Amino acid sequence: MEKPDDKIVSEKNVNEQNKNVALTIQIIDKLSDEDIEGAIYENIVETFKGDFDNEFEHIKKLSAGQQMFWATWILEAEVNNGGFNQYYYNSDGEFAEMALNGLKIIKANKFADLVSRANIVYQENKERLSAYDDGSMESFSKSYKDNPLNKFDDEFYDLEKKQNISKLRIKYIREHESEFVN
Repeated sequence: MEKPDDKIVSEKNVNEQNKNVALTIQIIDKLSDEDIEGAIYENIVETFKGDFDNEFEHIKKLSAGQQMFWATWILEAEVNNGGFNQYYYNSDGEFAEMALNGLKIIKANKFADLVSRANIVYQENKERLSAYDDGSMESFSKSYKDNPLNKFDDEFYDLEKKQNISKLRIKYIREHESEFVN
């Protein structure tokens, strides 16, 4: 019987194979920088076994590297899609400290400083902002008005022009492969 680390991983079939194959150092070594984050993302999603309601609980059980990956990946995706308001709105800030720690781990220190400040502002305004959390798009849209988190968005986007979080994550993954195997 063929073992997962005996499978040949190509750029075309990484995501499909990764849904059924545990990541090994051999597989990670064969992944291109272009494919590695997607493979790790898919691998982590598989650990949920369809239970996204307890996403944070699942992530807390993973390695420090996997937690860093997930928390910074989600932060980056949410802020790039709808700013810090969307990030905190969608996650209720559950991953805020984990993202901050993850940014420090990958040495994205300016991002870490920014997220630290945003986390403080979010905590100071959490009660007021939760009034908009009724699940409707109308309420979500209204949550952007006079939102103190908005000021962090442009700073985040400006930092991205100078430093690439994805490249820092990939560098960390390459240097700490054992944290991403299962």
